[in-house]
Amino acid sequence: MIHSRERRALQLVVAIACLVPLTVGGAGVIAGPAWLKGLSATAVPIDLDSHFRYISGVFMGVGFAFATCVPRIEYKGGRFRLLAAFVICGGCARLISLIIMGTPSTGHLLGLAMELGVVPILVLWQARIERLCRNDLRPAVG
Repeated sequence: MIHSRERRALQLVVAIACLVPLTVGGAGVIAGPAWLKGLSATAVPIDLDSHFRYISGVFMGVGFAFATCVPRIEYKGGRFRLLAAFVICGGCARLISLIIMGTPSTGHLLGLAMELGVVPILVLWQARIERLCRNDLRPAVG
């Protein structure tokens, strides 16, 4: 069935996309902000380090939560949209930083593209799969 192939493609794309928050969030938890370009561990205030590691842990948690949507993704629309809303809010905050502070490094620009570009597309794709699978389950009339 064609819906099944498209569903599998969405599952694969979401599983691969989960690697971003899992690896970047994990790196932030382990290394703190010192791994960012232009910072050294001694130049980072303790409160910034604490906040950065906290946000990195939240980011990593969002990656784990998205991963729970991969199996049976056609039934996880509510969770998927809620998680996407968190990511899009973060992307809006990153966009505010870009406007106020200037253009960040390439990695952050790629993050912005994921947050405000790829994630909304994935939400629309997941909704399509959910709708198609729901229609497949409806009994035939007549």
